[in-house]
Amino acid sequence: MTRKVVIVGGGTAGWLTAGVIAARHNSPAENEQGICITLLESPDVANLGVGEGTWPTMRDTLRQIGISEVDFLRTCEVSFKQGSQFIGWQKGEQESYYHPFSAPGGYGAINLAAHWLDRKSEKTFAEAVCPQSAVCDMGLAPKKPQTPEYAYSLNYGYHLNAGKFVELLKRHCVEKLGVDYQLGHVDSVVSTEDGDIEALSLTDGKNIAGDLFVDCTGFNALLIDKHYKVPFVSHKDCLFNDTALVMQAAYADENSPIASCTKSTAQSSGWIWDIALPTRRGIGHVFSSSHISDEEAEKELMNYVEADPHLAKQQPRPRKITFQPGHRQTFWHKNCVAVGVSAGFVEPLEASALVLIEKSAEYISNNLPQGKPEMAVVAKRFNEIIHRYWVEIIDFLKLHYVLSERKDSQYWLDHSKPESLPQSLNDSLALWNTHVPWVSDTSNRAELFSAASVQYVLYGMGFVTKINNNRYRNWSRDSGIADRLMGDNLGMVEALMASQPKNRDLLNLVSEN
Repeated sequence: MTRKVVIVGGGTAGWLTAGVIAARHNSPAENEQGICITLLESPDVANLGVGEGTWPTMRDTLRQIGISEVDFLRTCEVSFKQGSQFIGWQKGEQESYYHPFSAPGGYGAINLAAHWLDRKSEKTFAEAVCPQSAVCDMGLAPKKPQTPEYAYSLNYGYHLNAGKFVELLKRHCVEKLGVDYQLGHVDSVVSTEDGDIEALSLTDGKNIAGDLFVDCTGFNALLIDKHYKVPFVSHKDCLFNDTALVMQAAYADENSPIASCTKSTAQSSGWIWDIALPTRRGIGHVFSSSHISDEEAEKELMNYVEADPHLAKQQPRPRKITFQPGHRQTFWHKNCVAVGVSAGFVEPLEASALVLIEKSAEYISNNLPQGKPEMAVVAKRFNEIIHRYWVEIIDFLKLHYVLSERKDSQYWLDHSKPESLPQSLNDSLALWNTHVPWVSDTSNRAELFSAASVQYVLYGMGFVTKINNNRYRNWSRDSGIADRLMGDNLGMVEALMASQPKNRDLLNLVSEN
């Protein structure tokens, strides 16, 4: 029976996992009837410090863990994220579109995308069906000062300081949830006769025994790779980016506006992310080292920074991070499960890193195995689910590239080559030529990216689905409903413009009260 869970590695992956499991089972270490959760952290391993964007799922995760939103906002340099804006991806001419977090009007009951395509509207798809892109254009917040914690006018996630977030999670897990926190270096792994991990032997002579071991050791992948040698599956043939130059950019003025979305601006051989926090902006250039040198990539990054009037003239030099895009062949092996970067890593184009940690931690917490036969079944299902997530992530990220009309560099030309596309994405694109993505397209209830998300990217990038009205039952009736919904959207834009505070103004109110 799983009585003791040992999480190896801190960071966001380790502490989020600890928090989710501990909150559900609510069992301090001294409770013999409950689950003892130990987090072992090496004292000299630095936090990666990236992964500053979340999905709306984080609101539920924090609420379940028991963290106050106000405390979170005040201590972690948090701002509100309402989606992503993609700039220069389609033609490289500073054109842009949004992938907002709010679904199109009437979503689930009527497919507005089909009617938008039929009308050949001058408005972008996101503008026509959802008020959130207009709200982001104005830098408005997704809620009002009087709105309760985690509630909203428009769906939202967060931008955050990853280092301060880890400290908040650590403090909460230890002080409120009874997580046993240990510092030490793993010297060796003690195994049972059947190959399970029995204990971790530390350099100071201590042994930490457990029933289930969670590998949150990042790129080091101490247990899943170093010990178990679980193969890594590279996806560099599909997603070329393998290097990032990252920096924390200072504002020119403490009252500089705080963007309400992540900005992703395409470059010659990659793209630049821009995440606005109350005190600084996290900016990074992620690129393919096969297509551009570090020096050229840094020049593109600094050109971007220097052109922004809201950023200070003097900025720090960026630091370099290299990675292999891909994931483990399996994620749960024996009594060891990999969560976070140890399980896999790809470019942060849709901020999928933290949500995968949330999903993994939730599954582990909900399905803690009671014995070895059960563990084998739980592990098998976990591997199937997480593998589906990775297929979905890779397809969705590649979608942004394959739809581009850019031909200004070999990078963009290579992305359009048929051999760089996964077969699953090829199949979807063939379907979308004549079929608008919809909620009924998949039987996978565990999907990460909804049909709405696919629509925002697909039609934001200029893809055209050839609509045959005769295929749609009640087209005329639904057409009238679509007109009303798109009209209502314009009304919502006006109402939100008049009622929502600026992102910075709301965050200032939270910090002052």
